[in-house]
Amino acid sequence: MQIDLIKGHGSGNDFLIIDELKKDYSFSDSDRADLARLLCNRDSDLGADGILFVMKSDHANGRMRVFNADGSEASMCGNGLRLVARYVCEDQGLNKAVIETMKANLQISKQQDLFQDVHTYQVEISPVLFELKALPLNLNKPTLFNERIAELSEELRFTALAVPNPHLIAMVETDQLQIDLQQRLSEKVNRPNKLFPDGVNVSFVKQLKAGSIYVRTYERGVGFTNACGTAMSASSLVTCLTGLNEFEKIIDVYNNGGRVQCVVHRCEGTYSIDLIGNATYLYKASIMVSLDERSFRLESRNDFTEQQTYERLQSEAQQLIENAIKG
Repeated sequence: MQIDLIKGHGSGNDFLIIDELKKDYSFSDSDRADLARLLCNRDSDLGADGILFVMKSDHANGRMRVFNADGSEASMCGNGLRLVARYVCEDQGLNKAVIETMKANLQISKQQDLFQDVHTYQVEISPVLFELKALPLNLNKPTLFNERIAELSEELRFTALAVPNPHLIAMVETDQLQIDLQQRLSEKVNRPNKLFPDGVNVSFVKQLKAGSIYVRTYERGVGFTNACGTAMSASSLVTCLTGLNEFEKIIDVYNNGGRVQCVVHRCEGTYSIDLIGNATYLYKASIMVSLDERSFRLESRNDFTEQQTYERLQSEAQQLIENAIKG
């Protein structure tokens, strides 16, 4: 089977985009999982954090399904949604559109460049759920906001929420970022455990200054990533709820892959987040795949030049992180 794809990234969180809007592929869900495990392998000719399948929708401009590198399906992906937003907008000649995701239909739009010549898109992150059963998190309470979990840490305070991916967020200091605490904790809750039976994304968040945060995320099904869009959105919301940042104002969110912006909206007790950031294409490729043999061959590859521009944004962000976090 021949498959055409685009590799791109949002904040360094990289994906393979497979078009099912115009291409007549007939993948089963098992095929999608197998493709993700095969093509996303970092030792292969491609490698990525996951695959974005762009599909037809009965009631939106397109539909996004996200399969992680381990073959699991994610209910949402903010960085991936920006890539799908760009793909659909350019394909259909639009500046605004609606994308169907597993849990919601989300508004997306093209925006002014976040950094000179960096393709920038805004995507809606919602719904926001605080009920622990939405993650799920097995604790004898309905919600968890800025509280300790004795089984995980005696010092950290956590907030749990789903957007709709499950997130566990801790505000930390610099010294807590410099040790392996996050890795040990994240691996614990993403192995078989009683607290998080389905695993959870774990983010450590450091306030840099008013309106500016650093977020590092261990993503379930992936591990540490350069950035996780829903995690940055959820982290921004938590900083607003704790009074560190303000609702309806731009928050600059720095990550190991670069920088995005978030705006947190509150309306009658409900929340949504706008995630604004790059949608950068790396290359187009054509591959020949045999799922029966669990193998593929790279037939052709044509590189874009956008990464050179994005690296200027990334360099600026990494310099700030280096000064503020690593000392």
